[in-house]
Amino acid sequence: MDTKRKNELKNFLKLQKIKFNDFDLLDLALSHRSFANEKNTGTGNNEKLEFLGDSVLGLIITEFLYKNYSDLHEGDFARVKSFIVSEEMLSLQGKNIGLNKLIKIGHGEEMTGGREKKAIIADAFEAFLGAMYLDSKYSRVEDFIIRLFAEEIKLVINERHGQDYKTLLQEFVQKKYRDCPKYRQISESGPEHNKTFLMEVLINKEVIAQAYGKSKKEAEKNAAKIAYEKISQTASNDKKQNTENHKNNRKEHNKKRGVKL
Repeated sequence: MDTKRKNELKNFLKLQKIKFNDFDLLDLALSHRSFANEKNTGTGNNEKLEFLGDSVLGLIITEFLYKNYSDLHEGDFARVKSFIVSEEMLSLQGKNIGLNKLIKIGHGEEMTGGREKKAIIADAFEAFLGAMYLDSKYSRVEDFIIRLFAEEIKLVINERHGQDYKTLLQEFVQKKYRDCPKYRQISESGPEHNKTFLMEVLINKEVIAQAYGKSKKEAEKNAAKIAYEKISQTASNDKKQNTENHKNNRKEHNKKRGVKL
């Protein structure tokens, strides 16, 4: 790593009040695959660190919710966490701290606006968290994440955050079902100055929820809220059931082998 690059990273860390020991690891966290492929240096890209950072972020946010908002239901935990770890939020925070300016991307990606792409910034942000976790103590990563997201969490819980349920639903559905929610108008009633619309949201051609609103947009948002809460709770229940089934299978397996539990 040349002196210029190392100084850039040092200035960034100083601004964020972060101590980092392994600058090569930090540099790797900020290396997009387009850069690695173009340079063909064999140094790798940030995708594995991104995978690690995603898990670290999810754990810290969940632990924070458990400790500070114990009155919330599991479904609320899932809703808040989904907001916070979304591509929209992570890319926003990445830009807020200037991380996007430090990402190493290929020339072709740079020319097509890659430095401002939400997916690239969000991925680099998670990779940065993964690198910080490996380089430092868990508590330091935790402090950094909570410093960035505590206020955002409060806004989401109070339902005053700028990101709406349509965005949240779309990201969830794209990730889990490889599809996009579709909205369809069912009815329109009332006088011209005071209309009411009924909209429904479909996922994989299946109607998930319906809702009313004083405009099509409002009805879509209301339907998205119902749909998101429904499918996220289902996903949470499925995960819990799978975990329970795995435990039972392990017990049965050990029992057949004569292993005492």
